[in-house]
Amino acid sequence: MKKTSKQAKASIFKKSAKHSGKPVFGYDFNQGLEFKKFLESFSHTGFQATNLGKAIEIAKKMQKDNVDIFLGATSNQVSSGNREAIRYLAEHKLVKALVVTTGAVEEDIIKTKFDFLHGDFRAGGAKLRAKGINRIGNIFVPNNRYIWFEKFFQPILALLREKQRKEGKIFSPSEIISLMGKKINDESSICFWAQKNNIPIFCPAFMDGAVGDNVFFFNYGKAQELKVDQASDHHKLIEMTLDAKETGLIILGAGVVKHTLCNANMFREGTKYAIYLNTAIEQDGSDSGAEPEEAKSWGKISAKAQTVKVFGDTTINFPLLVAGAFADKKK
Repeated sequence: MKKTSKQAKASIFKKSAKHSGKPVFGYDFNQGLEFKKFLESFSHTGFQATNLGKAIEIAKKMQKDNVDIFLGATSNQVSSGNREAIRYLAEHKLVKALVVTTGAVEEDIIKTKFDFLHGDFRAGGAKLRAKGINRIGNIFVPNNRYIWFEKFFQPILALLREKQRKEGKIFSPSEIISLMGKKINDESSICFWAQKNNIPIFCPAFMDGAVGDNVFFFNYGKAQELKVDQASDHHKLIEMTLDAKETGLIILGAGVVKHTLCNANMFREGTKYAIYLNTAIEQDGSDSGAEPEEAKSWGKISAKAQTVKVFGDTTINFPLLVAGAFADKKK
């Protein structure tokens, strides 16, 4: 049966039920740029800006409640300029512990001596390889950086082996990273400030990267004599979550750092606060893309936790989060 124009109009102009909500509007640049108000405007802008605004508020609540904040970061965060924001948090004791992939450790150490360089996402890989240049997104890393890192790290491995021979001491990744931070003795370094402020840096995939390459070459022909104690770090991280009155998570990127931090908090029936900043999607069923609600089903995030996922590039979102929630919180 053909609808009349009156019926069609009624369908289009369906009456709204009463609904309360905050208005959506952006920053008014006619008032000039006041950075604090600019950051506050994200909460009512909509889309991911509102999620970022929520993340800033949750990070503030973590500090107000004096919870132990655990920061997770994939290595590309240190490849980029996010290294300086992470170092700031470690320098001013604004986090309790870090969980990173091994690239974050070696690149932090390398950057105390050498810059990484602006490149191009579309640069030809074979041509770069012929020139001895590695590419991380649109960042170029000449191979001489890793040649220098080998010269820095091999003596540390020799020292670890000597301790192992004489004392039976097998070092954990967090102990090795702390030693690296002490040896580099450079205030631009995350590892330096972490060891100085007794902030452990856990690395659940320690053999993945230049660190693992160096261990391979060091042990080659020596019956794999040097050992690394991964299990004690696993235990130590879980104990830190259990000892905390409350915990909060800020996780940059995903993968092993995200799962490690969430899993450690499962032992205490979940963290009280969780902020995810990544671009992973949940449709493939991976933990990387899993939303906070999925973590609640495992007890990794508590049932009443305040959570948010900010979908987007962390090189934009994380500095804004630090600016909004931590920049005036030096301890």
